[in-house]
Amino acid sequence: MRIPELILPPAGASLLSRLPAAPPSWLLASMLNLLKKRGVLPVDMALLEGKRFEVHVKDAGLRLRVAAQGDTFAASRGEPDLRLAANCCDFARMMLREEDPDTLFFQRKLSIEGDTELGLIIKNLLDSVDWSQTPLARMMAA
Repeated sequence: MRIPELILPPAGASLLSRLPAAPPSWLLASMLNLLKKRGVLPVDMALLEGKRFEVHVKDAGLRLRVAAQGDTFAASRGEPDLRLAANCCDFARMMLREEDPDTLFFQRKLSIEGDTELGLIIKNLLDSVDWSQTPLARMMAA
């Protein structure tokens, strides 16, 4: 099933952007830790140690910040070393392998700012994940 080109209405983004950032960031960190624990996210935490990331869901007005601390991910408040920004539907397409990060980047639908080497590590990590084993993929298949 192809993810439709939907963008949240500005009123929705305005509302979501006013919510506290900590709960969604904590949820993202928890999800990453669970995927890592189940072997779906084959991450070498030594490469990410002490690094902070921001996932900016542009159409939702959400900025989720996560840091790699030791062997886990945790919600973060600091300035990110790497920022990934896209609309919700483009992140979903990337996770479901309908689009690869390179294509989205060259179509200017995915922006990557910050540490270039870290960006390449994250891009390769995203390419190596078996997203079909995630709840999102199972939900979309139903």
